[in-house]
Parts: sequence; C-alpha cells; structure tokens
Amino acid sequence: MSTFVSMKEILNITLIQSNLFWEDVDANLSHFDNLLSDVKETDIILLPEMFNTAFCLESNHLAETMEGKTISWMKEIAKQKNCTITGTLMIKENGKVYNRLVWILENGEIYTYDKHHLFSLLKEERHIEKGVGRLIIEVDGWKICPLICYDLRFPVFSRNNVGYDVLIYLANWPVKRIDAWDTLLKARAIENQCYTIGVNRVGKDGNGTPFNGHTKVFDAFGKELLSATENKVEVLQINLSMDDLKLKRRQMNFLQDRDEFTLQ
Repeated sequence: MSTFVSMKEILNITLIQSNLFWEDVDANLSHFDNLLSDVKETDIILLPEMFNTAFCLESNHLAETMEGKTISWMKEIAKQKNCTITGTLMIKENGKVYNRLVWILENGEIYTYDKHHLFSLLKEERHIEKGVGRLIIEVDGWKICPLICYDLRFPVFSRNNVGYDVLIYLANWPVKRIDAWDTLLKARAIENQCYTIGVNRVGKDGNGTPFNGHTKVFDAFGKELLSATENKVEVLQINLSMDDLKLKRRQMNFLQDRDEFTLQ
C-alpha cells in the first residue's frame, strides 16, 4: 500500500547568518536563542557549519554525543517553533569524531549526514572522520539534500539524480574564497534545476580568518532570490514555491537529459 504525502506549495525557510564564538558552546547557543526569539513561524531553520563551536578542528575535545547539550538545545528549538532545525557540529561516536549535519523535526525525529569532503587545506581529515553517502530528507512533500561547505566544490556528489527540490550548503567559507562560493552556488542551482541555498557565517574565527557571509538563495534557473547583507548578522526568511519550481522544470527540463552513471 502506498503512503500519501501531502505537498506544501510554499516552504518557508529561515536562514541565520551569524558570527560564531570560538570554542564556546554556551555563548553560541545563547546567541542563537536571541537571534531566533523573533522567529514566529517557519518550516525550516538553517544554521551555519559548526554553529556551536566555530570551525575549531584541533579542539575536537568539544565534540558532543547525540545526547549532548547542543542536540538537546536543537530539539527544544524545533519543539518550541514547531519546525525543522538543522546545523552541523562535531559529534563523537564509536571513538571517532564527525562533522555531522543534524536534521531535527518538530516531533524530535533526527536524521544525520556526516561531511564527506573533508577540507584538506586545513587538514580536516586529521581530526574528523569522513562520512559516506548523502542524506535526502522529505519535508511536507519537498525532497531536500543538505550538504556541508566543501561539498559545494564537487558537482558529481551534489548531482540531482534523485529528483530533489532543494539543495542546501551549511558553511564556514572565508572571504578570500568568497567569489568561488557565489559562483558555485549559482552553478549548482542551474545544473541541478533546484532551489539552492548557502548559509555562511560572518566575523573572524579564532585563527583570525575573516568571513563575510554571502548567505544566498538561487532558483532553478540560477536567479538570485535572496542575498544577506555582507558582514552583518542577519535572520532572513524566504518562501520557496513548488509551483514555480515545477513550472521552470516544465519550461526547460534539462534533468531529463542527464546521464545515468554511478560513482565507483
């Protein structure tokens, strides 16, 4: 027997472009509490990569369990706001540490994706275990593929071979490579004929590396629908239309001509 899933025509997304406190979980969670206090109604809240500690790879002693403080905080926000919330943090499991994207529904149900492409420029692989495979999640009839930062540079891994509608990247992407961020987000939207969202941080991290945000949303034709103010902490909301996405795919159905192949 097939299960009927109702389709929500409009999906409201809340994007948090924020500074992060270096290695300070309590300060970050309190900061996000304040930022989210005015969010009254939304379907999904998106937080940056390693939102509870910043990108402090050598401090993987800050890694938590799936029963830890940060996951408990996320569950409470999802319950309070009656929405999904997602962000990444260091999670320790079976003696290993992962840069894990945690996706929590309003009912407390949890899905996870462990970062697959580890950032060798900062030797992330020395501190973080590589994840395997992607996560495709369904929310109100929308199929969503949430990924992490460096994954953006790898189009085959991001490839829309499963008919997802929204592609998400949660990141700590620095100023000096921000042109690549802007270009690749737009490219991923065009080639995968989907809404593509990038959520990035602002401020300087504990190594003095500056970040300027450029949190953005693109439609299936690569048109920029939203762009956060550079270097500013902002809480942004956008409505995504399934009708508009379907229309664009009918007008120019490039996905039907894609090649079928598998990664070895």
